[in-house]
Amino acid sequence: MNVKYSDAFVQTSSENMTRRILAHGENMMLVHVTFHKKSDDPGLHSHPHEQIIYVEKGRLEFIQEGKESSIIGEGDSVYVEPSVVHGVKTLEDNCILLDIFTPQREDFLKL
Repeated sequence: MNVKYSDAFVQTSSENMTRRILAHGENMMLVHVTFHKKSDDPGLHSHPHEQIIYVEKGRLEFIQEGKESSIIGEGDSVYVEPSVVHGVKTLEDNCILLDIFTPQREDFLKL
């Protein structure tokens, strides 16, 4: 599957966050996430997928259940095990992440 950024499905989950669903298949998915404004709400959540977070732009505080939070910035990446509660506080405006999920997030594909 080839997906041009300009053609990617855009999913706005809140007024502060926009997701672009990039290349994906049954076993893997790439998602471009933009946090428009800094926020103290980490949006803690969990899901049954493995996830890798790559910070393309900005600085964030990564929070993971049972571990000390850490500051991550441009070029940093984090692995998240399935079903672990996690989230991020954005420390500046316009933070951009690339999220890789396996298997793909079917919930992100629903219109």
